[in-house]
Amino acid sequence: MSRKVVEIAGRRFALSNLEKELYPSHGFTKGQVLEYYRRMTEFILPHLKDRALTLKRYPDGVEKDFFFEKRCPLHHPPWVETAEVFHKGERMTACLVNNPETLLWVENLASLELHVPLARTSSPETPDAMVFDLDPGEQATILDCARVALILRELLTRLELASYPKTSGQKGLHVFVPLNFQGATFDDTKKFSKAVAVIMQKNYPDLVTAKMAKEQRKGKVFINWSQNDASKTMICVYSLRAREKPFVSFPLEWGELEHPAGQGNPEGLQVMYSEAVSRAEKMGDLFREVLVKKQKLPHL
Repeated sequence: MSRKVVEIAGRRFALSNLEKELYPSHGFTKGQVLEYYRRMTEFILPHLKDRALTLKRYPDGVEKDFFFEKRCPLHHPPWVETAEVFHKGERMTACLVNNPETLLWVENLASLELHVPLARTSSPETPDAMVFDLDPGEQATILDCARVALILRELLTRLELASYPKTSGQKGLHVFVPLNFQGATFDDTKKFSKAVAVIMQKNYPDLVTAKMAKEQRKGKVFINWSQNDASKTMICVYSLRAREKPFVSFPLEWGELEHPAGQGNPEGLQVMYSEAVSRAEKMGDLFREVLVKKQKLPHL
């Protein structure tokens, strides 16, 4: 069993099973997962800070069973910051990934995916952002999601709202609308996002659905407005996804949706771990505006 003791900020802990292939078909090991998150630390930590983490753990790799863990594991080191949160009326202790050592400790648990709520633990009922989760139904692809995202951007721009897209790391896209003020509630963002989704469905019935039923989604993009809820989480930007290949939920520039790479190949919009590192180190955090831009929801 490969094992390495590391020290970060004066804190020593062991990393184990470094040679285990967590993405077997790609030959991507746990050691490489840890190295990816180490190199992405400065970009991902601001988006994880003070948010109750839901771990999605794959101890035997992406082809085997996984489990979610909302409670911070009881064996966590004393230096891991935690917060008391409520989930569906139940009080629990959640992990906060607020520093590099906690991020690597979490990844040593094979939590390939990092899921966080849209609000910080200090104000759990106040979302920092609103999200439109674009999910392609059967016979639709991420390229259809790109079309919907561009139409959505135009509508939001008319409402004087800036928006920022990222890949989900799976089949769809996420469009974030930063808020960052104390007035908005999840009730506000859910009502607003649902109203926008219904308007989009009415104007583009062959492309968009606002209905959750799977049979309504064939050949269309479902705008999942229900993610704007205090009990829901979203995949954190820069998180790996547990697919066959180590894709990343990565910020895109709008021009990339207007002119997707790969000549109509849906994978042209996906971002692999190696590209994620090189782009982030070259361009910085393309999602930084989501953390700081202040906007208010208009009345529809």
